[in-house]
Amino acid sequence: MVKANIMKNSKLIVIALLLAVVVMSCKDSQKSVQKETSDSAIFESKVIESAIAYQKAGGKAEFIEGEVLQITDENYAHAETAKNYRNWMVKGANEGISHLRIMAPRGEKAPTVQMNHDCLYSVAITKVVNGKISFEIPEDVLVYTSVQVIDQYGHGQHYIVTKGRHTVKLDTADGTTHAFLIFRSGLEKGIEVAKENQNKLTTWGLVSGDFKVPNYDFAAVDAKTDKLRSEVVGKAFYYTFPRNEKDVTDRHQWNLECALGWGGASPIVNESNLYSNSKMYSGKKSYTTTFMNPESVYFSSITVYDARRYLFEDEAVKNVNSNTWVVNSDNTVTISFNCGEGAINNIDTKGQDYTFTVRYYGVTDQVVRANNKDAVPNRLNPMFMMEELKK
Repeated sequence: MVKANIMKNSKLIVIALLLAVVVMSCKDSQKSVQKETSDSAIFESKVIESAIAYQKAGGKAEFIEGEVLQITDENYAHAETAKNYRNWMVKGANEGISHLRIMAPRGEKAPTVQMNHDCLYSVAITKVVNGKISFEIPEDVLVYTSVQVIDQYGHGQHYIVTKGRHTVKLDTADGTTHAFLIFRSGLEKGIEVAKENQNKLTTWGLVSGDFKVPNYDFAAVDAKTDKLRSEVVGKAFYYTFPRNEKDVTDRHQWNLECALGWGGASPIVNESNLYSNSKMYSGKKSYTTTFMNPESVYFSSITVYDARRYLFEDEAVKNVNSNTWVVNSDNTVTISFNCGEGAINNIDTKGQDYTFTVRYYGVTDQVVRANNKDAVPNRLNPMFMMEELKK
């Protein structure tokens, strides 16, 4: 009997020891998970009510440690993209969705080149998880609403206008770990309704908090950008916006696109956008362009910029878009530049030299074919139809 009890007690001791080992192992595992979560700095995504207020309160960008990276032709697009991620991180975009509650700032105060007054912007930086990212366009949006997904090399891999919750795949072969999401809220019903629309946007699907900016020499990035822009002052420029690095067939062309209009969309017929830039024109002369009504699915617009591709500081310099422009009786559209108050659809640059950008939101197939670097002169292309008015 004594021997049996000793054996029984021995078994109980062994079982107790095994249980203790299991418990300790679970605790160690839990600590490891907690440490991993802490190290990655992932947290619940927030709504940043005012991007400007966030920045004024001390918003900062966190950088990857190490030597400063020098700029080359091969890495310029990555560096220019890093600059834009940085510019929006200080406005809160790394913490969730950050709302710019005003129309795009004028001049170099703008966080991104060639912003426009067609919409209000909201931006989020989100982590790619298992090759995918997620976001939502609510069912009850009030105005034109889209989400553009930009990778870390500046490529617009997706442009979504369909309402609902979306999970999309990202090509991460180039090393992309995060995506830059541009939420556009259209201004077709005025700025107050656009703000109400921003309030409907959610953080659903966002994975926020752990992006760090590559440590490039950003003064050198700006110098490279200025040099690239100077190449196209005297000619029209057409964008291709390849969807990923594998689609880049001309590195210099892609660098030009990033310098002139970073963050543009890859054109998808009847869904996403097409952009083109004019050459520089004298603000002391009068011009008109008359072209066939593009009849974009959503709307079209023409916006003037200074030589560096920023909106003019002068708030009296406005844009024109198809929500308000006057259409001629033959279904053509005439845009006037510096032609006086009585001129149809007039844009007054106050004597300042300018370039203009045409945007087609939900571009049609015929407009895509008429607006590219290989296009022959045609009436669907405003660049070809520019004429100086002799006074």
